[in-house]
Amino acid sequence: MLSDEYRYKLLRLLEKEPQLSQRELASQLGLSLGKVNYCVQSLIEKGLIKARNFRNSQNKMAYMYYLTPKGIQDKARVTVRFLQRKMTEYEQLKNEIEELRREAAGMGARREQGPMPSRR
Repeated sequence: MLSDEYRYKLLRLLEKEPQLSQRELASQLGLSLGKVNYCVQSLIEKGLIKARNFRNSQNKMAYMYYLTPKGIQDKARVTVRFLQRKMTEYEQLKNEIEELRREAAGMGARREQGPMPSRR
């Protein structure tokens, strides 16, 4: 299956744009079409999404993917885990930036390079 990040992104895309084709999903996620097909089938088998036929603008049959109630619950859980991971990454990056600022200031970089970027 997918990592939490890609699972979150796939469920989010399907919730926002259920008419996206698997090719469009693959393009937006940066994954192969085969990988997206495998993941979509897995989500269907787990009861997280349902596929329904519809006619697209070229009058061809296509699918729309809908999150089931179980899929909505799963997306909520994955969203919380994804957010927690991103917050941890943010804190680590913030600490690393502070450490680099102190290190650069100690080496006299401010005088030679001009002012350092502001802290936000």
